[in-house]
Amino acid sequence: MKICLRALIHHFFCLVMSSYSIKDLEGFTGIKAHTLRIWEKRYHVLKPQRTSTNIRTYDDEDLKHILNISILNRHGYRISDIIKLSEKEICEKVMQLSQRCADTHSQIENLLMAMIEMDEEIFHQSFNQSVFKSGFEDTFRYLIFPFLERVGLLWQSGSITPAQEHFVSNLIRQKLIVAIDSIISPRKPDALHFVLFLPEGEWHEIGLLFTHYLIKKWGHYTLYFGTNLPIETIQPVLEKFEISFVVTQFINGICSNDLNRQIQKLAEVSQGKKVLLSGAQIIQKQFDMPSHFYIYEDIDELREIIDIQRA
Repeated sequence: MKICLRALIHHFFCLVMSSYSIKDLEGFTGIKAHTLRIWEKRYHVLKPQRTSTNIRTYDDEDLKHILNISILNRHGYRISDIIKLSEKEICEKVMQLSQRCADTHSQIENLLMAMIEMDEEIFHQSFNQSVFKSGFEDTFRYLIFPFLERVGLLWQSGSITPAQEHFVSNLIRQKLIVAIDSIISPRKPDALHFVLFLPEGEWHEIGLLFTHYLIKKWGHYTLYFGTNLPIETIQPVLEKFEISFVVTQFINGICSNDLNRQIQKLAEVSQGKKVLLSGAQIIQKQFDMPSHFYIYEDIDELREIIDIQRA
């Protein structure tokens, strides 16, 4: 008996289907809760369920519907005209817009839709369209990272499930790995050598993978060790190879004392080799860094530091 993979995915999706508040819908669409209530009352664009305490709740179909409406509304369609369209017509117009429009908000909403529905086809279509128009690097800078910021906020508010977040994160991770593998290793005599890793307790590697991609693209050698690596384990690597830079990031929440201890340990292990640091915890907190430590907030700063130290 043949089993339809799409049917299995749909069945699994139904099992993890979420219940959303009106503030959740605001977080997904950017449309104020007050406006959503007006649309609901005046135009019946949403049909919420009610809890025993009379609080509105919305399901995934409501969320997909209002995401599509928000895309059309952002592109000049009046809500009074949108409600005259069938669901099929709304979806068709959204698809037409997505094929010709480079609006970042709409592209992010398409990626949100792909995440909610766990639909690889929608994700690949949106991602590949952006790469075709803007290139791989700018797709990450101006689409993927803003999208992941939205995902992070939705995760913190409990608006998405772990399965949805892992689904889309792994698709993005796969894109980066393929792009990294496609880069030919440098053979230039002045190429620098980089070690990249995330310390113990750090699992979110999309930012580090993108850094890995850029460093290889810029013509340097890399040794990539991935996530959750005890800092002291890189010491033999630094002793064996002529490493120019150690690159790591601190992203997860960590108290100042623990972060300071991690930095001190990294200073001891690096033995004077240049260290490139990034991540929310590093950027937000103020520390007295060793002289061979450099903090970068974005791609431009990263390249500038490398070029200056290389000169």
